[in-house]
Amino acid sequence: MGLRKASAYSKKRFVAYTRISKRKNKSYIKAVPPQKIVKFAMGDQPGFAQEKLPYHLTLITEEKCQIRHNALEACRQFINRKLELSFPGQFYFRVMVFPHHIQREHRMLTGAGADRMSAGMQLSFGKAMGKAAIMKEGEGIFFLALNSPKAVAFTRHLFKQIKAKLPCKTRAVYEEVKKI
Repeated sequence: MGLRKASAYSKKRFVAYTRISKRKNKSYIKAVPPQKIVKFAMGDQPGFAQEKLPYHLTLITEEKCQIRHNALEACRQFINRKLELSFPGQFYFRVMVFPHHIQREHRMLTGAGADRMSAGMQLSFGKAMGKAAIMKEGEGIFFLALNSPKAVAFTRHLFKQIKAKLPCKTRAVYEEVKKI
């Protein structure tokens, strides 16, 4: 049994008491799953700081949802690889969210012989199985600074390709920064 599908978590109500405490007896979650997102900022960071990349694209959510860290990492790898092949060193890419929320799962066995393994709803808090970023409506997921309108069109196409990996409706917000 692998990961549950994202719809099991994406638009459900989430519980705030999945916390880690310094005092062991106060901690609900005993072990925290490792972070899947490897990098949060990629590309030409000095060029972005010097305002050499005037075209900005931000992917934002249009509804409240939870995005799992493995979905964010899959999108990050896809976008970064395609941009690095097409526009090497001519972009700045940042993941704007950090997955803090710990998701848990109470595994239940069904079928023959499950009556000996299962304890029903006794101790049903569940074990930590992943992390997620809790998103509000209008919050940014990914930010890209690019150097040409051609790169903006290419990146919009990439955003359409990653829609299947994300559990919520998204849209791209374009902004052109003019030098004074």
